[in-house]
Amino acid sequence: MAKYTYPAIFTPEDDGLYSVYFPDIKGCYTSGENLADAIYMAQDVLAYALFDLEREGLAIPSSSDLLDVKHEPNEFVNYIACDTLKYRKLHNNRAVKKTLTIPEWLNETAIEMGINFSQVLQEALLQRVNMG
Repeated sequence: MAKYTYPAIFTPEDDGLYSVYFPDIKGCYTSGENLADAIYMAQDVLAYALFDLEREGLAIPSSSDLLDVKHEPNEFVNYIACDTLKYRKLHNNRAVKKTLTIPEWLNETAIEMGINFSQVLQEALLQRVNMG
């Protein structure tokens, strides 16, 4: 999980739309209704493509230098940045049931105090992985 920057090739279409693709990442394409939308969609598809590679344990391709990217005269190249950790937090929030073991006295005391076990565990895990 990390922050990434990759060059994207933007192609203006006749109808005002923009097509976008990332030459360094196989199958990473998107489009937008206008330039602002195309940039937003490019960030999203880049984050998804890289998140998917991370999740599958596959190699993350190297990012080309912007000036080395070949493109047609009607196209332009721009860097697009993304954060796969941020993407993961937004799109991978399905609750997962975990079974844990604690001493009986601690369980009884926590129940008497009305402590929410799930909340305490989430807070402790966030702190432990330095995200809290």
